[in-house]
This record gives sequence, C-alpha cells and structure tokens, in this order.
Amino acid sequence: MKRRVVVTGMGAITPIGNNVNEYWESLKAGKVGIGPITYFDASDYKATLAAQVKDFNAKDYMDPKAARRMETFSQFAVAAAKEAMEDSGLDMSKEDPYRVGVSIGCGVGSLQRMESEEHKLVTKGPSRISPLMVPMLISNMAAGNVSIQFGLKGKSINIVTACSTGTHSIGEAYRTIQYGDADVMFAGGTESAICPIGIGGFAALTALTSATDPMRASIPFDKERSGFVMGEGSGVVVLESLEHALNRGAHIYAEITGYGATSDAYHITSPAEDGEGAAKAMTEAMDEAGVTPEQVSYINAHGTSTHHNDLFETRAIKLALGEAAYHVPISSTKSMIGHLLGAAGAVEFIACVKTIQDGFIHPTAGLKVPDEECDLNYVPGHGIEADVDVVMSNSLGFGGHNATVLVRKYQ
Repeated sequence: MKRRVVVTGMGAITPIGNNVNEYWESLKAGKVGIGPITYFDASDYKATLAAQVKDFNAKDYMDPKAARRMETFSQFAVAAAKEAMEDSGLDMSKEDPYRVGVSIGCGVGSLQRMESEEHKLVTKGPSRISPLMVPMLISNMAAGNVSIQFGLKGKSINIVTACSTGTHSIGEAYRTIQYGDADVMFAGGTESAICPIGIGGFAALTALTSATDPMRASIPFDKERSGFVMGEGSGVVVLESLEHALNRGAHIYAEITGYGATSDAYHITSPAEDGEGAAKAMTEAMDEAGVTPEQVSYINAHGTSTHHNDLFETRAIKLALGEAAYHVPISSTKSMIGHLLGAAGAVEFIACVKTIQDGFIHPTAGLKVPDEECDLNYVPGHGIEADVDVVMSNSLGFGGHNATVLVRKYQ
C-alpha cells in the first residue's frame, strides 16, 4: 500500500522575498525581481541582468560560525529549511530522527568557491588552497548542512538534474515517504551561481538574454523572448505521510498525488522538439493521481523564456492534455524571479501550493507580444481568481531530464 503524502511546511528565499508570504504576495502583484548584476562588474559580459536575492544575512538564520563554513547556496537552503520547519510545527525532540530525511538538490554547487580557489592556485600556489574548499563547494552540502543544522538523520540525498533538480527532489522525497522509507522529508532545491564563470558560461551557450530592460528580459512565451535571466535562491517544503501529519495535528496545505519523470534521450541542451518526453512525464503524473486532463486547474510551466523551451513545452502540454490544453491557465514564475536553476522547481512548487490555498493564479509578467506558435492561455497581464483543485508543476533540465509533480487540494 502506497501512503498518502501531504505538504505541512514551506520556506523560501527568492529574488522577490525572503520568506514564503513576501514571495507569494510579490508574485500575486506581478513584481519583477530582475536588475543589473551587482556582485561583480558585468559590463563586458553579454548578459548584464540577473535576479539577485536582496537583503539576505545568513546570521539571521544560523550560528555565525556555521554560516562561515557554508557557501551561499547552502546558506539559502538552511534558511529556507528553517522557515519550513517552523511553519510545519515539527518538534524534532518528539521524532525519531532516523525517520526524518532530506532531499535537497543543487545544480552546480559553488562556482564562486571554485573561482576564488583557482585564483589562489594560479597566483600563490597549491599550498594556499583552503582546506575547506571541497566541503564548501560540492553540491550535496546543501542537503548535508540542513541535515546537520536540524538533526535530521534519515535518508539524505542530493539530486542533480540541472534545471529539473528541484522538482525531482520533491518527487523523490514523495516516493520515499510513499513506500515507507521515511515519515517526513525536507525537500526542495537551492542555487547561487550569479558569478563571472556562471554568467559567462551560460552566456557563451547563448542561453541567457542580452536584454537590458528588466521588464523585457525574462518574458516566457513572448515572441520577443531571447533567453533566460539567471536567478538564485532556495525553496524547501516539509512533506509527511498523511498518518504522521494527522497524528501530530499538523496543518496540511495540500497533497501530492502524482509524479512523473522521463528523459528525452535527444540533445544535451534542447528539449525534444515534439515535446514527447515532457508530455510523458505529465501523463505519468496524471495517471498516478487518477485525474483527467480536463480536471487540471492550472499548470506552472517550466517557461524559461528561451525560444526552444517555450515552444517545445507548449507542444508537450498539447500532447499531454489534448483539447483541454486550450482551456487550462498556464503561467511561468520565472517571468518574475528569473531561472533559479536547481532551485527553480522547488520555489515554483511553493507557488503551486499557494495557488491552491488562495484560489489565485499568478500572471506571466511581461508577456506582451503573442507568439503564433505559443497559443495557449499563459495568463498575461494580471493574475486571475479561480477555484483551484489540481495543479501540475513542470521542470525540464539540460540533458533531457523531465519532471512533473501533481499537487492538489487536500480532501
């Protein structure tokens, strides 16, 4: 018997708010968190805009000594996990710590630490490399630090599937609880890669937009889209078996009822042109949940603002939902916060849960010029109030990774 899995806590660090409420209210208002890069002089780079986290101080969330032993991506994860734990009301003194696990992924770890230590190597020699270089830069340390900070001794994993990392991390945590390997999982993603090699590398790939107007930079499904905007932050949710949540009297936000994961087996950066792989992930999630395309209330799209992604994802939605694709509202959170890479699916999942809670579908901000080939309802201009029951969250990653999580109103 597969166990039911519910969401009981949420935490977020984003470019438009450093907690879930601020983040969600900003999304509802259509606030765009994109601006000129301030972390380094980007004047010679093809991309000069990013969606940076503002006013974040790690010491507000953890011991200063612990913070100094973490790179920013780990600090973001610990901060988001702290909010999620407090929100959930989970008391670890009353739990078996070996039944509480972590599934928090990160796409690239700390490129900043690699940059700074490589500079030391070249200018001062190998003896000057920090002994903490490796444990600070490797991507699994977000999950590791969350586990250490909160005494979570169950399964602790770091899934790395590029831009689908956050959604896979939540999906695999859901599976872990379903099949009894844990009662509680802290799940999500984190990223902080706005640095010279990060921006330079993605720009060299022609993945980033060279737009200079923050309001016309991340414009998913718009005919004038020209690439994504790098974002940063973290999203962490507390997932529990329904039985465990009820036994401790937890507040239940929503229930996860479906998860689909596939691979395009097609290209290292481009999704499959016909959208078949992403469509299969969506149909797998719907089949597990026992819902029809007509029952889907809203889709939170991967929606990166690149030409290929938005076109091929549109085709995938049509393939998965058929005629119902033309009637379901679809929007992209990335239109306001940019692309958080390994954290994207996690903060978007939180937006999905809040959509169910508030009965409000946030807009795809900045969408002004219709694209004839992207002809679905992407909620341009303003958000819409609606009774939302079933929500699908999509993520697509370099390498052909596809993930869909289906979350619905708790009954």
